[in-house]
Amino acid sequence: MQDEINAMRGAYIAPQGLLIDGKFRSSMSGQEIEVLSPVNGMRLTSLADAGREDVNLACQSARAAFEAGVWSRTAPAHRKKVLLKLADLIEKEALKIAVLGVRDNGTEIAMALKAEPMSAASTFRYYAELIDKTYGEIAPTQSDVLALVHRQPIGVVAVIVPWNFPLMIGAWKIAPALAAGNSVVLKPAETASLTLLRIAELALEAGVPPGVFNVVTGQGAVAGEALGLSMDVDVMAFTGSGGIGRKLLEYSARSNLKRVYLELGGKSPNIVFADAPDLDKAAKVAAYGIFRNSGQVCIAGSRLLVEASIADQFADKVAKIAASMKVGDPLDLTTEAGALNSETHLDRSLGFAARAQMEGAELLTGGGRVLQETGGWFMAPTVLSKVRPEMEVSRNEVFGPVLAITPFADEADAIRVANGTDFGLASGVWTSNLSRAHRMVESLRAGLVHVNTYGGSDLTVPLGGVKQSGNGHDKSPHALDKYLDLKTAWIQL
Repeated sequence: MQDEINAMRGAYIAPQGLLIDGKFRSSMSGQEIEVLSPVNGMRLTSLADAGREDVNLACQSARAAFEAGVWSRTAPAHRKKVLLKLADLIEKEALKIAVLGVRDNGTEIAMALKAEPMSAASTFRYYAELIDKTYGEIAPTQSDVLALVHRQPIGVVAVIVPWNFPLMIGAWKIAPALAAGNSVVLKPAETASLTLLRIAELALEAGVPPGVFNVVTGQGAVAGEALGLSMDVDVMAFTGSGGIGRKLLEYSARSNLKRVYLELGGKSPNIVFADAPDLDKAAKVAAYGIFRNSGQVCIAGSRLLVEASIADQFADKVAKIAASMKVGDPLDLTTEAGALNSETHLDRSLGFAARAQMEGAELLTGGGRVLQETGGWFMAPTVLSKVRPEMEVSRNEVFGPVLAITPFADEADAIRVANGTDFGLASGVWTSNLSRAHRMVESLRAGLVHVNTYGGSDLTVPLGGVKQSGNGHDKSPHALDKYLDLKTAWIQL
């Protein structure tokens, strides 16, 4: 496989246009965005830079397709067939898509292949198979009334996804929205649009009608705002920062009160008690739970809370694993941590590590830029111990390869520290005490609680946050709730 990957490294990537009404086209202004690869800092290609008029045209196309019923009024069995074909097409060229994505966003290829195209294919299959098994209801009314509860597509869904796992996260939103019969307008991140443009092209090939799936590439401040303010958009599904999430809520209030579902930041605690069943395993999982994809993972266990009696010993274990991880060429199958997405993000992550030390944290390993001679944006896995809960690195999301280790005294202290941030996306607990595990699951304010593991939950369960980590859920049958309206028919017999 490595030889196949190497053969694709330097493949030419043509300038990318906007997909509107089934056709690729330039932006009305003719402006483009230069795409730089995080692998070497060099130019990859360019994207059409969508303006407000381009976004409005895409939304109008999506609305027209929805109203025409070319997708929205087709049988669920038909949509199932098309989406299953799309999944097959994605899987058929999975390696090519994965390499394209790695060149675009820097994720290590061994992870990207599974987490991006293969995950996206599985997601489209999951919702394709689910949609013709989703029923309405008959209410238990009086005998002379028939009350039906219909589930109907809502209309036009705007999807905005980040750069860390664009295909995986994109599919979590696009697949159920399309399966439910909606039209979609997608805006990928400027630094990770290429694979999603290819997926949209494959969707046309699979039989999704023109106008049902549109893609507008461009800057968030322009294209994202235009989507948020569009009167043609009924639902907005977003994964990204809290600051942008707040703006989208404002745009909804200023326009048509579109429903806005947000999956925002996290500062997820991974809690290790002294009675953990296997401390060596816990240390390895904790390290990989933050340093894979260089920490650019929504649910990354960026806070490691360790019972005080084993804190120093456990911190040393994690630091040794982190120092041994291979950081480097994301297109090398043996690489364990790839590049950060941009030079700006690299500088931001380095800044967090530097300021933490100024506040009194102890640097056990990492803390600096590596492989600078490649031109790429790489940072050594960084482990900070003796981090106090009030420190910046313990409160704010870094979204980079920086782990903050904090000791705790007892179970109550662990809960206090774990819940002591504005976020509530994911968490982890390591203990051999079954009663304690259940108490922690109940007490932790997070949408996802791992026990004696971290990461790896599949499509069968929902993912969503509490507090300032957002609302709504991706994955599982519950994700369909965001894209289906309930309509009651009250029939007097």
